[in-house]
Amino acid sequence: QVQLVESGGGLVQSGGSLRLSCAVSGFTSDYYAIGWFRQAPGKEREGVGCINNNDGSTYYAPSVKGRFTISRDNARNTVYLQMNNLQAKNTTINYCVADRNVPKFIIEVVAETHMTIGSWGQGNQITVSS
Repeated sequence: QVQLVESGGGLVQSGGSLRLSCAVSGFTSDYYAIGWFRQAPGKEREGVGCINNNDGSTYYAPSVKGRFTISRDNARNTVYLQMNNLQAKNTTINYCVADRNVPKFIIEVVAETHMTIGSWGQGNQITVSS
């Protein structure tokens, strides 16, 4: 069974940075994608970014490209989301998500749409004060 344990998040001032972590376990092969979706108050969940665990390639939603970076530590089975230049509109709950359907995952992230499958973490609140 896939398990995702998230950490990070919190309160930051506008223009500041935060880093989220997601420790993954339970996959029996290296072929899967892992990343983040987020949900703002009163809005649908949308893709943020992901990494293809098989080859390390990363993909981002257009709204965060250039400000957010996903990286991984294979020894710790942990993936990180570094978020820079956060704005008030980035006040969201962020969920770590993992799934073996790598093409679908990438499409959902780049299109900033809601992902209907996958294993989800517990979510972390990010609050950006203006």
